[in-house]
Amino acid sequence: MSYTQVKVSVDPAIASDFKAACAEANMSIASVLSGYMSAYCQGAGKPGVFPGVATKRQRRAAVKRLVIQLESIKLAEERYRDNIPENLQGSSFYTNADESVVAMEEAAEILASVYMVP
Repeated sequence: MSYTQVKVSVDPAIASDFKAACAEANMSIASVLSGYMSAYCQGAGKPGVFPGVATKRQRRAAVKRLVIQLESIKLAEERYRDNIPENLQGSSFYTNADESVVAMEEAAEILASVYMVP
């Protein structure tokens, strides 16, 4: 099988978080991006259709990708929370960010444990 190279430009922080999440999940960047691209193409223009999750293997892979996304979003929210000035650390901004981090962490742990995602 031959492959085609696809180049994208993204924010350096997103690229760094994505690379770290892929490494943590022991998945190649190419395989994760290929999965996203395939799912996008299969579901394009079909509201409510969840392509690529018909088999157990596809669902497990989708959950693994979801856990990676949650971890990436959680890291971004942690950075936001940690950069809130001290005088606002008792504010609703800080509380909401902190609760979001905890919720995403719990959701990722539950999904990983239920679906045995490494």
